[in-house]
Amino acid sequence: MNPAELQTLLENLISTWENEVIEFKEASDGFSTSDIGKYVSALSNEANLRGMNRGWLVFGVKNRTRTIVGTDYRPEPDRLQSLKMQMQENTEPSMTFRNIFELNHPDGRVILFEIPTAPRGLPIAWNGHFYARAGESL
Repeated sequence: MNPAELQTLLENLISTWENEVIEFKEASDGFSTSDIGKYVSALSNEANLRGMNRGWLVFGVKNRTRTIVGTDYRPEPDRLQSLKMQMQENTEPSMTFRNIFELNHPDGRVILFEIPTAPRGLPIAWNGHFYARAGESL
């Protein structure tokens, strides 16, 4: 996706706001990989249940105000992409992000994690636990 397409995608996600398949986080540089894995499990499973083909985890957006604040999470491209392997190693059945997009928005860097839907009838577990969402809650 080019920057204009990413900007449009971000605007659409913010206008839809949080639900079972979209989660926003400010996400400082120390955001827990384990917490990311829990969201991957939950968003993937919920996308399956709702007949959608993806879920989204978005870093750099303030949850309560819908304000873009930017994130310092893993600023090095190689380190950011290494999350794919970490997800693959700790999910069952093994899966990872479809894409990790970075948008250099005027208000700060935004990361959009595109999470594929869990296979039909086969929920995704993170470290042996299955996660789901109820509205905006994990």
